[in-house]
Amino acid sequence: MASRRDLNREPCPDRILDDMGGAFGMGALGGFLWHFAKGWRNSPKYEKFNGAMFSGTLKSPAVGSAFATWGGIFCAFDCTLAYARGGKEDSWNPVIAGAATGGVLSMRSGWRSCARNAAVGGILLGIIEVVQIMFLRGTPTMTPRKQFQQMKEYEELQQQAAAAGSSSLWSRFMPTPASTHPKPQASSEILNDSAALS
Repeated sequence: MASRRDLNREPCPDRILDDMGGAFGMGALGGFLWHFAKGWRNSPKYEKFNGAMFSGTLKSPAVGSAFATWGGIFCAFDCTLAYARGGKEDSWNPVIAGAATGGVLSMRSGWRSCARNAAVGGILLGIIEVVQIMFLRGTPTMTPRKQFQQMKEYEELQQQAAAAGSSSLWSRFMPTPASTHPKPQASSEILNDSAALS
């Protein structure tokens, strides 16, 4: 499979804490909304908002913690696989890491449950990777040649603006005002004007 290295993400040891924080935020927000709706539905008629807020604030940290645990273990497996494979980051790493995470988190329930959850985790992460690859193929990517052409066009525009006497982008769209300074008169014109006044 193709390399999927994302240069916008943190490098591998720091990525674990970064992903745990993001997973906790997603889980806490999603858990708050879910339990807010459940609390609203289960509360008495005139206590719906109070009951919904109580249910949401009480249970959302637990959901966020569960998400953070899953995200931390998944990212730890992902980084371990990348290190074990010599720094190779492709689509196999998250699929294997998802299967390992599902298996580790359900290990207390027995081997049968562990194997089932590992299969579910691997399949889900495989589906996510396939969708991500299809989405990335559909979007145009900036090749080095396109980046070079875009940079060359930008430099040409800057040179044209400098040749026109102004390097600011604003001056291309706004006309420069005419000069209001009077043209200096020649000495003969000054003598003629003074003779006419006298």
